[in-house]
Parts: sequence; structure tokens; C-alpha cells
Amino acid sequence: METRRTFLAGLVVLAMPLGAPKAATGRQDPMPHTQEPRTGRDAPGNEGPALPNPEKKVLEENDKDMKKKVERLYELASELKQQVDKTDSSKVLSLNLMKKAEEIEKLARDIKNRSKG
Repeated sequence: METRRTFLAGLVVLAMPLGAPKAATGRQDPMPHTQEPRTGRDAPGNEGPALPNPEKKVLEENDKDMKKKVERLYELASELKQQVDKTDSSKVLSLNLMKKAEEIEKLARDIKNRSKG
């Protein structure tokens, strides 16, 4: 164990002078890397008018449709909750409640599938 320590200590002592000159002087590389000037569309301030992207339009339409469906889902769930509060479901299970629950389930499944892509 003692020989490993002395070996590692000696290795550190020998390795220090190799890395120390560069770190001690704080110098950088003699040839700094420069960026080439940007031209054309890549140049800042040269974006120009935004061209309509067909994919962007489709995504915006999907987003609007998704928001409408989520709003409809919220409305249906609120209506279902009100109907459940009004009826005594332990004695009577309304057919209207079942239809509304199925509609909510179908809409929720549609939203889930559209979210996946």
C-alpha cells in the first residue's frame, strides 16, 4: 500500500510541470478561432418577411381544434356532474348519464390519440 502511495505521489509530482506552464502563463492558443462573417439568410437582422409555412398552418389548426375539443370535454364533464348530483344513482342509473359518459370517453380518447401525434 505504501508503494502505491509513493508511486502515485511521484507521478503527480512529475505530471505537474507538464501542465503547469500553460496554466501559469494563462496564454491562449496562438491562432484564435474566428467565425466567418454571416451572409444571406443567416445574417442577423436579415430575416425578411416570414413566409407562410403550410406545416405551421396545419399545426395552428390542430391546436385550435384541440382547444375546442378540450373545452367541449370540460362542458360535458360539468353537465355529467350536475346530472349525477341531481339523481340518486344508487337506485336509478339514467340512460342519459350513460350516453353522456360514453360521449366523454370517446372525446377523451380522441384528444389522447391526437396528442400522441
